[in-house]
Amino acid sequence: MIQQLVDFSLRQRLIVLLATLGLVALGIHAYFSVPIEAYPDVGDTQVQVITQWAGHAAEEIERQITLPRARVG
Repeated sequence: MIQQLVDFSLRQRLIVLLATLGLVALGIHAYFSVPIEAYPDVGDTQVQVITQWAGHAAEEIERQITLPRARVG
């Protein structure tokens, strides 16, 4: 398999050269199009959750479902 690839590459130098130049051009384009921020966002990740519980008050939903019960220790 590798021998066939080497033989093809040696016989078709122009195709291999053009493919290499194409990949280099795509890599340069990708390098310059990636957005880079000078100061990364290190804030806490926030997630918005919508919770519904039929027949219960909003305060009870918040107390029973929304607020996490963290145990320290």
